[in-house]
Amino acid sequence: MLKAVILIGGPQKGTRFRPLSFEVPKPLFPVAGVPMIQHHIEACAQVPGMQEILLIGFYQPDEALTQFLEAAQQEFNLPVRYLQEFAPLGTGGGLYHFRDQILAGAPEAFFVLNADVCSDFPLSAMLDAHRRQRHPFLLLGTTANRTQSLNYGCIVENPQTHEVLHYVEKPSTFISDIINCGIYLFSPEALKPLRDVFQRNQQDGQLPGCPTDIFENRRQHTLGCTCAQVQTRTGTHTHTRSLGLPRALQANVREESPGSWPGAGTIRLEQDVFSALAGQGQIYVHLTDGIWSQIKSAGSALYASRLYLGRYQVTHPERLARHTPGGPRIRGNVYIHPTAKVAPSAVLGPNVSIGKGVTIGEGVRLRESIVLHGATLQEHTCVLHSIVGWGSTVGRWARVEGTPNDPNPNDPRARMDSESLFKDGKLLPAITILGCRVRIPAEVLILNSIVLPHKELSRSFTNQIIL
Repeated sequence: MLKAVILIGGPQKGTRFRPLSFEVPKPLFPVAGVPMIQHHIEACAQVPGMQEILLIGFYQPDEALTQFLEAAQQEFNLPVRYLQEFAPLGTGGGLYHFRDQILAGAPEAFFVLNADVCSDFPLSAMLDAHRRQRHPFLLLGTTANRTQSLNYGCIVENPQTHEVLHYVEKPSTFISDIINCGIYLFSPEALKPLRDVFQRNQQDGQLPGCPTDIFENRRQHTLGCTCAQVQTRTGTHTHTRSLGLPRALQANVREESPGSWPGAGTIRLEQDVFSALAGQGQIYVHLTDGIWSQIKSAGSALYASRLYLGRYQVTHPERLARHTPGGPRIRGNVYIHPTAKVAPSAVLGPNVSIGKGVTIGEGVRLRESIVLHGATLQEHTCVLHSIVGWGSTVGRWARVEGTPNDPNPNDPRARMDSESLFKDGKLLPAITILGCRVRIPAEVLILNSIVLPHKELSRSFTNQIIL
């Protein structure tokens, strides 16, 4: 029996993803036509023996997330549940806090996947490696060039045994060209080091005035607590019960550290566990040469969409549009939602994703872009390297264009650079983003700009953020 845990973070994360994350939680943003974390769930559902998929994060369970969970359960015929943290607990704190939920049913092992990564998810290969040589922690690793490796967790391995000898998160100098992919396979024993970190944090006095058994005895608290909610589903009904801190302590948490939790519950897998246990025979790495990229910004989401669309050739050819008589001209990999209306004279691709209810007019040219739910591109518009937000309209003969920040195609180990909006006080050229319900007039140029939601423009803009 196997389980999977997807770490989806919370609204305090994903700030580089704005303004797109204003409308939907970042994990639900459509990449290659489906929500970002659906790619993770699809990969987990294909692993033989998978019994349950858990999402852990700090998002409020709104309507969009609830509908996604219900649809995922029906599509994959697997329990998919969301466990809401009472506060942001880091990459390892949620695993420890919900350890009883994870270990229920005595799984052989459980996968842990960060939501903001794009990958072909070689989970079966990781499981085979784990069963050949069982250890508490197995990390998925890939390679990066020397300069870009400094932006990731770096792994020094034993080439013969693949044991992780040294681990440094975002080092200041070159350590290794092997980087952490944010995809793991843990055995149940992996939760013991998390317990040790939790207890050490308590001893260090990072939780002043708080009883040491809050987390250990959280089952004893009444249903009146609102610290950590577990959502379970029976048929069409949702049952929510609470775990964690009593109400009396919540005020102290909010007063001392609004929006964050500085105490024993916060555990960072990378710094607190991987760095500490490296070289002790507990952590191993499985290397992959498949596709992989982080999704930290809108530009990286566009690049991830390209990777997933290319992978659809093998995994989901039915999702790719084909050129048909009387239909639009398709170049390369293109996803078109069945409800979208596309004029036959439009030219689409490569690497285009068109969402639900989108209208594409005559003579439109669309390339390397994502067009979201309900948007309209009027006649003869040109959209290149851009994301058009929900319900936005681009007028006739307008041009919306961005500048890609793709990895160096001549370097097979190159990765997406960590994007910064500004340099020397100037907005760097990047993809153009139109927020929700933006209106672009006819015959204007929007170049390398970010337009916040609900704006109605009247002229051209270049290299600007339009507030």
